[in-house]
Amino acid sequence: MECDKMVPDWAMRMNCAVTVADADCNIIYMNERSRHTFAGRGGAALIGRNLMEFHNDNSKAIIRRLLADGGTNCYTIEKEGQRKMIFQSAWRDDAGRVAGLVELSMVIPDDMPHYIRH
Repeated sequence: MECDKMVPDWAMRMNCAVTVADADCNIIYMNERSRHTFAGRGGAALIGRNLMEFHNDNSKAIIRRLLADGGTNCYTIEKEGQRKMIFQSAWRDDAGRVAGLVELSMVIPDDMPHYIRH
């Protein structure tokens, strides 16, 4: 896919899932971890599919809001015994317009330290 050519090689092999969609919610990029994470739903075959097919009404509303205001959504989940941080953000084109969404999903340890820096 053309998007793979635009993304640096290191992103494909990151130790977190990276999934990118365009402004129409079509998935345009999945790194290796993302493809593995979503293997049960099709893995790399999800590229070209629409995000809205896989989300409930609440999640669809969040997706629409992120695309409308260019914001972010961040939360943690536990799935299959692993804690994960999910970071979703709009991304912008060269003209500054919201061009789609990116989601980073990373496993976090149960005892992850938290620091306050000044």
